[in-house]
Amino acid sequence: MKKKILFIDRDGTIIKEPPVDYQVDSLEKLEFVPGVITALSSILKSTDYRLVMVSNQDGLGTASFPTEDFELPHSRMISTLRGEGIEFDEELIDPSLPSENSPRRKPGTGMVEKYMNDTLDYAASYVIGDRATDMQLAANMGIRGIRLCDGESDPQNGFYAFNNWGDIEKFIIQGSRTAYENRTTSETDVYVCVDLNGCGRGEISTGLGFFDHMLSQIPHHGGIDLTVRVKGDLQVDEHHTIEDTALALGECMKNALGSKKGIERYGFSLPMDEACATVLMDFSGRAHLEWDLAPFSREYVGDFPTEMTRHFFESFCMASGTNMHIEARGENTHHIIEAVFKAFARAIKMAVRITGGGIPSSKGVL
Repeated sequence: MKKKILFIDRDGTIIKEPPVDYQVDSLEKLEFVPGVITALSSILKSTDYRLVMVSNQDGLGTASFPTEDFELPHSRMISTLRGEGIEFDEELIDPSLPSENSPRRKPGTGMVEKYMNDTLDYAASYVIGDRATDMQLAANMGIRGIRLCDGESDPQNGFYAFNNWGDIEKFIIQGSRTAYENRTTSETDVYVCVDLNGCGRGEISTGLGFFDHMLSQIPHHGGIDLTVRVKGDLQVDEHHTIEDTALALGECMKNALGSKKGIERYGFSLPMDEACATVLMDFSGRAHLEWDLAPFSREYVGDFPTEMTRHFFESFCMASGTNMHIEARGENTHHIIEAVFKAFARAIKMAVRITGGGIPSSKGVL
C-alpha cells in the first residue's frame, strides 16, 4: 500500500513565528497556531496519513541561533504534540542560510528525496505550509500544496489556500479516501477514479452502452463518486474492455480504502421486479468469488456479452482483494444482471461506511 504523507512546515504552520527575528529560541516564544493540535489529532484518527516535518531554520547552530536555544522549545513542542497522539515519522531540519543555496533547503527537495519513490502516494500527499516556498516544494515534489493563509485556491495547479486549520482538517479528511488508476495496455486505455467520501456523482464512458448502464449503478446506489473512461479494442471484442475496467476499479477500491480503518467491511441483497440478487462482500484482503447464478438465457444484453458478468466480478475481486458471494435468480437477463450490480453497489455503500476508529479485524490488519 502506498503511503499518504503530509509534509508539514513548522514555524508559521504548527507554531507561531516571531515577527522580529523569526526564531523560536525560548519557551516564552513557543505558541501553537490555533486549531493545529485538534486538526492533526483528528486527521491521524480518521485517516491513514503519516506526518513528516520539513523546516528551514536559518543559521541554526551558529552564534546567532545556538542549537541549544532551538532544542528546548522544539522538544517541548514535540512532547506536547505526542501527548495528543500526534507523532512525526521524521523531523527534517535544514540549518543553512538562503545565501548558501543548499539543495536541502526548501523549496529544494534535498531533505525529502528519500520519500520521492514508488512508495509515495503522489495523488494523495500534500505539503502544508504558510509560505510560497512550501508551495514550490510541493510542485518540485510533484504533489499538491495546502497554504495556511488568506488567499485563493487554484485546484487545477494543485494549490489550496485556507486561513485556519479547521478547514484544512475537513479538506484532508474529505479527500482522504480518493484513488485513481491509469491502466494502459496494447488493448485498452482505462482511467478510473474513486472517491469513497463522495456523494454519488458518476461519469462513465466505456464504449459499451449496457456496461455503462451497469457501472452507473455503483455511484448511484453506492453513494460514492466514480469516474470511468475507457478506450478499448472493441473491434476485436468486448472482453478486454470489461476485464481491464474491473481490474482498474478493483485496484482503485483497494487504494482508496487504505488500511480500512473504521469501515463496516460487509454488506446486501435486493429485488428488482421478478429478479432477486444477493451480494455478500468482505474487504478482507483475500480475493475469492463464489458465483451462484443459473446460466443466462441470452448471449448478449444490448452490446454486453452476458458471460462477462462473472468475469467482471472475478477480476474486481482479484484486484481489490475482496471476498464476495453473489447469488441471483430471475427470468429477465437484463433484470438479473442489473440486480447484481445494484446489490454490488449497495454492498459497497455498507462496507466502506466509517463506523469506528480501528481496523475491523481481530488480527489488527486487513
